Amino acid sequence: MEEEIKQVQAPQYQEPRAMSFFAKQRTWLNILLFVITVVSSFFVGLTWSVNYVYADKIVNNSIGTVGLRDFLDPDVLALSIMYAVVLIGILLAHEMGHYLTCRWYRIDATLPYFIPFPPPSPIGTMGAFIKIRSPITRKQQLFDVGVAGPLAGFILALPALVYGLSLSKAVPHIPQEGSIIFGEPLLFKLLGDIFFRGAPENFDLILHPVAFAGWVGALVTALNLFPIGQLDGGHIVYAVFGKKSRKFAKPVLGAFLLMGVFFWIGWFVWAILIGFIGLKHPRIWDEDISISEGRRWIAVLVVLIFIFSFIPDPVKGGSLLDLVRGTGILGR
Repeated sequence: MEEEIKQVQAPQYQEPRAMSFFAKQRTWLNILLFVITVVSSFFVGLTWSVNYVYADKIVNNSIGTVGLRDFLDPDVLALSIMYAVVLIGILLAHEMGHYLTCRWYRIDATLPYFIPFPPPSPIGTMGAFIKIRSPITRKQQLFDVGVAGPLAGFILALPALVYGLSLSKAVPHIPQEGSIIFGEPLLFKLLGDIFFRGAPENFDLILHPVAFAGWVGALVTALNLFPIGQLDGGHIVYAVFGKKSRKFAKPVLGAFLLMGVFFWIGWFVWAILIGFIGLKHPRIWDEDISISEGRRWIAVLVVLIFIFSFIPDPVKGGSLLDLVRGTGILGR
């Protein structure tokens, strides 16, 4: 006998107008944003590739100022293309995981919208998203749609990190004022201990561009897995806990604010964005029905992926406290 499903009246969810713009299928816009994002990622990749190709000369101060000729080096151009391809591939896998799962359940969704972020951005993109245009009414569907993206993206980000780190270069420390130092997820640190076990102390790591693309993929995965609102993590936690998941919203938002103070000011931007989209997850018809045991084990796997991918300080020295100290308000 099939379990009876109670029908509940879901509250009206008012979507932000800025997001409703993407509800119409605009294939030309999907293609245009994709092309611009590929180009912006390629140009950002040039910087990473120059640093990698000329790492030894940079360490020995024998290269001087990097010029146009260096950026046109065939090795630099090839690595820049590789960076763009791997990065876009990870993001595309993430979004196509959502999109194809929607198609499987006959849920209406748009193609991915990529967000370009050209230089001086150190990444080249702010990610991508799809717009789901028809309601998701079952927990099984919600869980599968939410989990498919992070799993697909992480499956590509992991080998990118392994391959890229295996080719990265450990060099003597280079004191460079004003340089950007990126934080490391737990997965990055574990792999680094394997590949650079014999490296001398106080060394700097010149990342292979593919390794940095994998780093970005891990960061994107972790950002989307926070259990709040309509992020992937919000979908997953709602499918697992139902209406009890609403208890996660305020603590997670508070965590964003604390991390903005002590680790990275960008968490304030993330908190504002989540608040704009909405802290609460829209209700679905069978929110009181438990998902299958198999999906619960997948949820545990996703929690582990979040732990290994999470970076509290994506950019070191960029917390609110660091900025305040830099102004001299709190002293040094």
